[in-house]
Amino acid sequence: MEKLKKGSKKLINAWAFYDWANSVYTLTIASSIFPLFYSALFINEIKRVNAFGYEFKSTALITFVTALTFLVVAFTSPILSGISDYIGNKKNFMKFFCYMGSIGCIGLYWFDIAPGRIYLSLLFYFMGLLGYWGSLVFYNSYLPDIAFPEQQDRISAKGFSLGYIGSVTLLLINLGMILYPQYFGFDIGTTEAHKNLASMKAMRTSFITVGLWWLVFSQYTFYVLPNGVSKGRKVTRQVIFNGLNELKIVWQELKKDLRLKRYLIAFFVFSMAVQTIMLVAVYFGEEEVAWGPGNAKKIGLIGSILLIQVLAIVGAILTSMASKRFGNIVTLIVINVIWMSLCFYGYFVETPFQFYITAGCVGLVMGGVQSLARSTYSKFLPETDDTTSYFSFFDVAEKIGIVIGMILYGTIDQITGSMRNAILFLFVFFLIGIILLFRVPREKR
Repeated sequence: MEKLKKGSKKLINAWAFYDWANSVYTLTIASSIFPLFYSALFINEIKRVNAFGYEFKSTALITFVTALTFLVVAFTSPILSGISDYIGNKKNFMKFFCYMGSIGCIGLYWFDIAPGRIYLSLLFYFMGLLGYWGSLVFYNSYLPDIAFPEQQDRISAKGFSLGYIGSVTLLLINLGMILYPQYFGFDIGTTEAHKNLASMKAMRTSFITVGLWWLVFSQYTFYVLPNGVSKGRKVTRQVIFNGLNELKIVWQELKKDLRLKRYLIAFFVFSMAVQTIMLVAVYFGEEEVAWGPGNAKKIGLIGSILLIQVLAIVGAILTSMASKRFGNIVTLIVINVIWMSLCFYGYFVETPFQFYITAGCVGLVMGGVQSLARSTYSKFLPETDDTTSYFSFFDVAEKIGIVIGMILYGTIDQITGSMRNAILFLFVFFLIGIILLFRVPREKR
């Protein structure tokens, strides 16, 4: 295939299309259907599960497993990035994590909390999460390679917007499967119990559709994106840890750039809270909101997720426009103020209407903060051909932040028995993040 020039429309569209492919994971698995499915596995109101020699609150267990996954991502991504830089083929690593994640999603079809199956089930969950986030470090590192600085805010927002559209499309199909399983070939029988079993089977099948969607649609991105500059080198033991050494070098370079260093510290803090909320929002809504009888909870939660996705598209576009007019840092400060307010309001959420209000506000700022955080870092980078190492550092900072946020959240949930206390605690991180953003110089020094 002919090599495409930096900034070309076809190259940019192929890069952004990976968001269309992989965002179904974050919506169906991380944010909507899997949390509902996981909750439905617990018949009684006391949602406890035995694993690893301890009895866990169900939401705390999945929170801790999520934190462990992000810890693995944080440790392995710089090592793999170092190997990728050395041999000059980042696309193969991106493919590896994509395929791992797809298999993990498909494997969730067999997820069960029974003592003999809980560990294999958590392994599939681990694979899906690791595959998604592991591929993102290589995906994000392509941005400065395929687009010029003046294009990056718009292109980053375009990627997120495509992701929201694609993920909502599949979620609507999955929602139809779950609410009306008889129209998709599932036997609903004659009793309410049979209908519930058919709905659960539809949920399991939806995990397969996510894995296949991700696998199939990513092929266009892989076909168009360049492999990188092949250097014809072989991997040695020393090379394996090159990524960690490169992180040290990147950090030394960052120390010389006051604006980039302060931005990264601020990003580390506020991203810790943003990602934690996004990962636990549906578990919170499922457990803490009084939805009413029947399918009210199922419809209400998935409806909230759809509302978030639709408004996230609008939010990503508005954020891109605001950053162009007011600057990236000022826009990020305003977005963090909104997030901070949502933590405080979330503590008092009890009714479906209150949860819808929260979901709408989250949607407006969710896409904006992700898109702008990524493009701001890309714009602040010094001139370099080694973008993978810089984005690896960015990725590690984000993942370690998530590990800390999820562990703190899960611990508070496990000890106090309430996710409200954990949500309120995240208020502090947004406040600190805002203070740190004020310290980021508007111009590079």
